[in-house]
Amino acid sequence: MEKSAMSADMSEKTARKYAEVGKLPSELRGSPRSWLTREDPFAEVWDEVRERLEQGPGLQAKTLLKWLQGRDPERFEDKHLRTLQRRVREWRAMWGPAKEVFFAQVHHPARLAASDFTHMTELGVTLAGQPFAHLVYHFVLTYSNWETASICFSESFESLSEGLQRALWELGGVPERHRTDRMSAAVNNLSDQREFTRRYQALMEHYGLQMEKTQARHGNENGDVEQSHYRFKEAVDQALLLRGHRDFSGREEYWRFLRQLLDERNAARRSRQKEELGRLRRLPGRRLESYSRRRVRVDRGALIHAERNVYSVHSRLMGEWVEVRLYAEELEVWYGGQVVEKTPRLRGRQKHHVNYRHVIDWLVRKPGAFENYRYREEMFPTIRFRLVYDSLREAAPASAVRTYLQILELAARENESGVDDALRMLLAEERVLTLEAVQEWIGRRDAVRPVTDVEVEAAELSSFDTLFEHKEVWDGFGDGVEAAVGGVPAGTALAGVS
Repeated sequence: MEKSAMSADMSEKTARKYAEVGKLPSELRGSPRSWLTREDPFAEVWDEVRERLEQGPGLQAKTLLKWLQGRDPERFEDKHLRTLQRRVREWRAMWGPAKEVFFAQVHHPARLAASDFTHMTELGVTLAGQPFAHLVYHFVLTYSNWETASICFSESFESLSEGLQRALWELGGVPERHRTDRMSAAVNNLSDQREFTRRYQALMEHYGLQMEKTQARHGNENGDVEQSHYRFKEAVDQALLLRGHRDFSGREEYWRFLRQLLDERNAARRSRQKEELGRLRRLPGRRLESYSRRRVRVDRGALIHAERNVYSVHSRLMGEWVEVRLYAEELEVWYGGQVVEKTPRLRGRQKHHVNYRHVIDWLVRKPGAFENYRYREEMFPTIRFRLVYDSLREAAPASAVRTYLQILELAARENESGVDDALRMLLAEERVLTLEAVQEWIGRRDAVRPVTDVEVEAAELSSFDTLFEHKEVWDGFGDGVEAAVGGVPAGTALAGVS
């Protein structure tokens, strides 16, 4: 009996009781309790509470309790909340409105693909030690769960178009339908006249894809890709932990890391993927352009405005109409059938990118405009240029702006890196900063010491003897430290500091 009780994790006395009655523990349990152990505080007011629930089924028990406390604060207390929550829950289960039912779907080969954007910043990836804030466009076939991804930086149409087309061409075919959530790059959320945006419709028509979208605030309808987001980021996080660190030398190395991970995840889906590949429709003859066009006019500041951001172009184009082509990550300016400017696309809104080379010709002629120029900070290509400007203002305030703009013009016409090296060396040698000095240094073409080549003079150890020449000062300092740290002997505190 003792061994049996021990094996069953019970006392010998309890085991003997079951042996004597000859019944199992489940057979000895009484019927469920049907009586209350304490008085129901809501018995008298429940009819009124029920009427409130029938009028507004979404009312919470906490709100109803506050309402009752407002009527009779001495009768109803916060400790009654759990009782009211239980009664409200029972009423909803018996008499409340029907709840939304989620119907499991049967997926068919090559019928549906789903895609969406997901943020990756929380994974803590860095490039050369710098945080890499980015998103991923994620594409999934709902039958086989085959997936692919593209790095991007915004949920723009250009990122959607480029990511979708890359996925289809990597897959080698086109499914019947494509589903998204209500992303503004695809769905026209501002008007009921047109479900999808014009550009998205053109993209879908090019590939013969039927468009689907989820209902507002029903992300579960795009659950396949949402669940794939979670699983994909979880796999990336695990791979980074296994790697031992989250830093990459550059974007290419990081992309190869993601590409290898996607290949490994898709390897387990090959059998179902083969079923889909045989039923996919053929790709069109070419890809659709993955950029949007804007026709804008260059204003009097040699600036153009695109997607609420400001970019500079050469002052020669002032007053002319140019075509702006917005790609996912860069912007091209076309004039006369050719590219006249190419620059990285700004992320976000109300930002600007002004190249000093575009305006320096006239800025050097109007030095008085420099001090209060709205984009003045863009006129300092490197930190050295800013240091030189500040140094000139201290040495010769009257001519500082003119001299600096002449040096900046030299950088635009000759070589920015060469001028930057010249400024670095002249600052180190504490030479007088003039245009002529910079030109002379560049003309010599001396070998430039690397920025990382830093010389630190050896410390003279005998200088530490001076610490003991003013013992009374250090004793006073030690007493102050003793008082601050609460009773630590002054000698100990001083030794710690030294």
